[in-house]
Amino acid sequence: MASKVIPWYKKKHVSQVKTDYAYHHSKHVVKQQTERKFSSKSASQVQAQPTEAMAEPAYTIPVFRQRTAEDTEEYQRVSSNVGKGLVVIQEELHRMRMATKAQVDSLAIQKEVKDMMKRRGDLLEEVPKMPDFLVALRPHTVWEKTPVKLFCTVEGNPRPIVKWYKGGVPVDPLNAPGKYKIESKYGVHSLIISRCVVSDTAEYSAVATNQHGTATSKATIIVKRPGGASESCQLGLVPHLTEIHPSKLEVTLLERFPVSFGVEGNSIKLVCTMVVVPDLPNVPPLAQWYRDDKLLKPNKLAAMSVSGSAACLTLPHLAKDDEGLFTLRIFTKDGTAEHSAYLFVSDAAPSVAGAPGAPMSVKAYDINSDYVLVAWKPPNTVNEAPITGYFVDRCEAGTDTWVQCNDSPVKVCKYPVHGLSLGHSYHFRVRAVNKAGISRPSRKSDKVTAIDAAESERLQVIKIEGKYDIMIKDDELEGYVTIPGEPTNVHASEIFKSYVVLSWKPPSPRGRAPLWFIIEKCLAGTGAWQQINTAVKLHSPRYPVFDLQDGQKYQFRVYSVNLYGSSEASAPSEPIQKVDEYGVPSAPGQIVATRNTKSSVFVQWETPKNQKNLVGYYIDGRAVGSKEWFACNHKPFRHNRFVVHGLIPGETYVFRVQAVNVFGLSEESQESSPIAVEPALATPSAPYGITMLSSDGSSITVAWKSPKHCGGSKVNAYYIDKRDADTLVWKEFNLSAVTERVCTVDNLKDGTFYEFRIQAGNLAGVGLPSAPSVPMKCEAWTMAEPGPAYDLSFSEVRGESLVILWKAPVYTGASAVTGYFVDMADKGSSEFVTLNKEAVSHCYLQVTGLEKGKSYVFRVCGVNANGVGKPSQLSEPVCAKALPGTKEIVAGVDEETGDIFLSLEACEICETSKFLWSKNYKPVGDCPRVTVTAKGRTSRLTFTNPDKDDLGRYSVVVTDTDGVSSSHTLTEDALNTMLELSYAIKHPIVPLKHSLNYEILEKGHVRFWVQAVKLSPSVSYRFIVNDKEVTSGEGHKISHDVASGVIQMTVDHFTRSNEGTYTVQIHDGKAKTQSSLVLVGDVFKAALKEAEFQRKEHIRKQGPHFSEYLYFTVTEDCTVRLACKVANVKKESAFHWYKEDEEIVPETPPNVMSGACALPLPLFSRKDQGVYKAVLSDDRGKDTSTFDISGKVFDDIINAIAHIAGASASDLVMQCTPEGIRLQCYMSYYTEEMKTVWKHKGTKIASSEKMRIGGAAEMAWMQICDPSDKEKGQYSIEISDGVTTHTRTFDLSGQAYTDAYEEYLRLKAAAFAEKNRGRVVGGLPDVATIMEEKSLSLTCTVWGEPTPEVSWFKNEQEVASNEHTKVTFDGGKFASLVINKVTPEDSGKYSINVRNKYGGEFVEITVSVYKHGEQIPEPKLGQAKTATPAATPAPSKSPAPPAKTPTSTPSKAPTPAQSQKSSTPASTPGSTPVPKSPTPTPPRSVKSPTPPRFMKSPTPPRK
Repeated sequence: MASKVIPWYKKKHVSQVKTDYAYHHSKHVVKQQTERKFSSKSASQVQAQPTEAMAEPAYTIPVFRQRTAEDTEEYQRVSSNVGKGLVVIQEELHRMRMATKAQVDSLAIQKEVKDMMKRRGDLLEEVPKMPDFLVALRPHTVWEKTPVKLFCTVEGNPRPIVKWYKGGVPVDPLNAPGKYKIESKYGVHSLIISRCVVSDTAEYSAVATNQHGTATSKATIIVKRPGGASESCQLGLVPHLTEIHPSKLEVTLLERFPVSFGVEGNSIKLVCTMVVVPDLPNVPPLAQWYRDDKLLKPNKLAAMSVSGSAACLTLPHLAKDDEGLFTLRIFTKDGTAEHSAYLFVSDAAPSVAGAPGAPMSVKAYDINSDYVLVAWKPPNTVNEAPITGYFVDRCEAGTDTWVQCNDSPVKVCKYPVHGLSLGHSYHFRVRAVNKAGISRPSRKSDKVTAIDAAESERLQVIKIEGKYDIMIKDDELEGYVTIPGEPTNVHASEIFKSYVVLSWKPPSPRGRAPLWFIIEKCLAGTGAWQQINTAVKLHSPRYPVFDLQDGQKYQFRVYSVNLYGSSEASAPSEPIQKVDEYGVPSAPGQIVATRNTKSSVFVQWETPKNQKNLVGYYIDGRAVGSKEWFACNHKPFRHNRFVVHGLIPGETYVFRVQAVNVFGLSEESQESSPIAVEPALATPSAPYGITMLSSDGSSITVAWKSPKHCGGSKVNAYYIDKRDADTLVWKEFNLSAVTERVCTVDNLKDGTFYEFRIQAGNLAGVGLPSAPSVPMKCEAWTMAEPGPAYDLSFSEVRGESLVILWKAPVYTGASAVTGYFVDMADKGSSEFVTLNKEAVSHCYLQVTGLEKGKSYVFRVCGVNANGVGKPSQLSEPVCAKALPGTKEIVAGVDEETGDIFLSLEACEICETSKFLWSKNYKPVGDCPRVTVTAKGRTSRLTFTNPDKDDLGRYSVVVTDTDGVSSSHTLTEDALNTMLELSYAIKHPIVPLKHSLNYEILEKGHVRFWVQAVKLSPSVSYRFIVNDKEVTSGEGHKISHDVASGVIQMTVDHFTRSNEGTYTVQIHDGKAKTQSSLVLVGDVFKAALKEAEFQRKEHIRKQGPHFSEYLYFTVTEDCTVRLACKVANVKKESAFHWYKEDEEIVPETPPNVMSGACALPLPLFSRKDQGVYKAVLSDDRGKDTSTFDISGKVFDDIINAIAHIAGASASDLVMQCTPEGIRLQCYMSYYTEEMKTVWKHKGTKIASSEKMRIGGAAEMAWMQICDPSDKEKGQYSIEISDGVTTHTRTFDLSGQAYTDAYEEYLRLKAAAFAEKNRGRVVGGLPDVATIMEEKSLSLTCTVWGEPTPEVSWFKNEQEVASNEHTKVTFDGGKFASLVINKVTPEDSGKYSINVRNKYGGEFVEITVSVYKHGEQIPEPKLGQAKTATPAATPAPSKSPAPPAKTPTSTPSKAPTPAQSQKSSTPASTPGSTPVPKSPTPTPPRSVKSPTPPRFMKSPTPPRK
């Protein structure tokens, strides 16, 4: 980083004034005229090279401009006069340059004098001084509505406070917001009045005040209004004020932008603050920004702003192209003020892990109508795989569509892009490729327009009378040309192993018709020509050829073609072979790293031998002890020296360098020697803060503060000079060095004033002397109070606290010093606050409650029995802010030695730094209780034998740093904790994961085992049982495994004799441990029982056995299955099921060979409780498994069924019945043992006469008998499986209840009618066969309520009662038809119709009469009984709507009893059919059309 103000005459290697634009411009004109004077016709070929400056083409004199002899003479005469004029101009310029140089020297001398006066003022800063105006206010006369600024410069010590007054009244900006603005910067105080009005005319004064006095400066402001102007004065009437050029301002740079670090894609601001005199809002300083000495212009990638207080450069979207040395140059009255700092831009995170960084500096060269050459710089590859090639993309300007130009990666950093469209503009970008993937794209190039480069060369401009320009094309001078000439100078302008670029000169003449070219190639010397651009029409004299064979030489020739025909072939080119001519550069030579600053290193190296096309260097670094290299720069650096920034102070690094050209990166150079990051060695800066501590009349004791910069080496000497205050001659006091910062200067004269100055020395020499102290009078101090404390310093500075330390006064006064008071004030303030109410007896104080980032000053006063003494000299301002990376002291215990220690890792260190440890802020020195060690950046204080005497506050300060320090209070609790840990480390034990334990293995073996956290291969151990050591042998097996840390002993036959105590003792190196297990009493019995069981199990498993005993499962259809798994079976193995010792034979015989058997229990209920048994047997043995389904097991099965059934439960549906309303829930299976709860309005329903609860195999229901309005509401059923409750609900209210209730009433009425209708109870046969002359009696019992009417019919004709046929109905119960002396005519179909108002029944009897002697005929039964209604019941009062209840309308049945009618209006009488009616006889026992009893209500069907 560089920051300087350079006068013109001091700039080296600059022979002329750089800012003298006129001189440079005139010099360029002279040079140009001279060149043109001697120019001649030239036909040089221009070849563009991206890595070299483009050459200016020579001017060719056209034929028509050839001069005659007379013209030549006239031309020479004019040229001679012009030459003489130019000589005069040069002499005038030389005179002006010398005058300017003299003026610059004068200004530089004046500035030097000002600087010396300023330094003299700095020396007198500490001298108290009343305010004094160095620059007083001056009066102003301004126009109305214009601003005015009053400013003045005030000095004084302490710094004065300035207040502004208008006519004796204080100016308050808050009373008129926006009217006044008061500023105070670096001693310059100003009052700005915006938009003055006439009333602002007044006398203004600035009053400066400090504790030593007051000073006043006054000035008058007169505000004028233009003559005749009203209040709305036009701006055009304001007179033009004299302009001030920005370069006439005095500019002083203040806070400068540092070395900065950014990342691709992020943004960064470079800001430099300044003081400008005068500070005019409308005239900002003239500032220019440069990157690597190239002037930057504002654009979308670089925003610039400058004002009277700061200059800012904003880079909104960083790319590695932005890396470089940025310079701010501001033109000032004295020359230029400059500041430079480097900006590093690192790679953004790759899109694919291991992919390379993006290329940079993409530019286009050799632009033609359909061809450009794109070049770029390769990225640095530090830890990534080498780059294998690059992809070039193009995009038309104004679009976002990128097209890849090359199908395969190109290996060099150049690529010819052809196939462009004439007149179109393009952007280009590049992506790097390695084996891990493709990098992020580079920043796109500037816009490039494809134009015909030869077109401009064919234009000539002729001036007529020096005023008019006439443009003439070569086409107009060539005459009428049809077929063009042949191209010339065919050659290769780019030769690489990837491609060859052919170039040639277009033909002359070429004609006016559009021209294109055809290229042919052949193997050198063969003459077998072949066209190579068959699919491409070339318009520019450039063409890249990619498909050439390696190792072959080719020749090329070119034809010119237009619409009239083709030219002759050009002369063949020289033989061309595709090859990389140079390759990557050789590695740089010796690399040397030297110290620079505390965070940077200066690296330089020897340039490589092969530097062809070299574009720069990449520098890599590595911390010593690390394997990871890091990139020091991310853009090739052109020079062979570089400053590596951003290093860790005190860390040691090595560096290497790689050279870069278009072919890639060279091999790495050899590594540099390791170097620690330290400032360069120099003499120390001057000490400061000289203060007087005591005087006895013949000597003065003085103290001072250490230099702020030690110069990279320890300050080991101080030298004191003295002089009388009245003389200028200094005298050395000590010839031998003083190492302490306190010295008594003797041999002085009493009553004389003396001045002192101090010089510090180190290995580099003696530094500059300090500023002279204030005059000190040599007289004996006799005051009773103590003298001043001294050497104020700070430690442990943090954001809200710090510790101030000082040294006791040398002069104690009349009695001993008993304590100290500490005062604090804000920086720049004289208002001190005492921090401690009671005097502290020690020489330090922790200050808390500070404001982060704020600066403070302190002073200390000693106290004795006689009072408070003189205050110390003010401390340096200290900012309450921790250093970046600050770490605190860590207390711990060494894992190997067990030592208790305090450790600090410094965030900053240098070669001369030392760690100074203190206890209670007293140096520990060579105390035998502790030892101090340091390694690198870490220091450790180790306690020898810690106890309570070591409790206290420990602090450490790192010297020669910016205040690295920390403290730690060691408390008793923390010490005890660390003592326990220390004892455990010093007396190690083998840590155990698991103590001694046992487990029962198969065959009844018992394993005793213990597991350690870690075991070494040299571990030893032994098992002791009942005080006797057991070794591995018969009955016992002892082993261990180092990997798992397990030590074990296996007892083969565990019996009663094995009861007792088991112990294992382990020794592993220095560590040891033991673990015991007591195996007696009930614990031993349980172990023995388990061992015996395992032995029996082992025996059982030798034959067929159950690998899994009986268990139950429930299928999706709620079938319970008792299942088991068997093993070690064969075909002959038998399997039997038993329940309560009774064998069960399942429908499907068990298949033991499948390995599993199951017994299904469908429709599981309480009847299935019992003890089930499965028996497996063959000739090898028998095994039995039992399963008791009762108690909890039964409940578990029911819950499992409920779980499946509940999940399958449908929504509640409503079913109306004659008894009431029924709610039903369908599910896969239901049994009353399931935990099913019905609820009404959240209240559980118990089964009762009113609410009946029941169910079927697949349904649960709840019947509401004789419902009423009380039964309205929400109903729910809850099916619980013990874990989950499945709930289904139904809202029986509103219209749903109304419809259901009406349906219930209808069904109830229908059931009542069915119950009370007339019917034949019994007594009638179906067929009656009788001999003639016999009497036939058909008698039956009938019933009905009310008593039914009875009618008899024969062949559908009603039978009347007479002597032959007698009809009787006795008691309303017995009906009979008696036929006396039957005859064959009496044969036929007889029927009885019994009915009342609720309905009736029609019963048929077939009567067959045969004659005496005839064979009795076979009885013929009538037709099957069919439901032919005989009467129509009363319809319901409120029939359900057709959409909800699809009920059929009952048909009317014919009845013989035509005259009988129901006495109730609800009944519908039937009609008696005519005997000849075709209606068939109703079958016997035909019921009336009463609705069926269980007709469903209009509810949704079951889901």
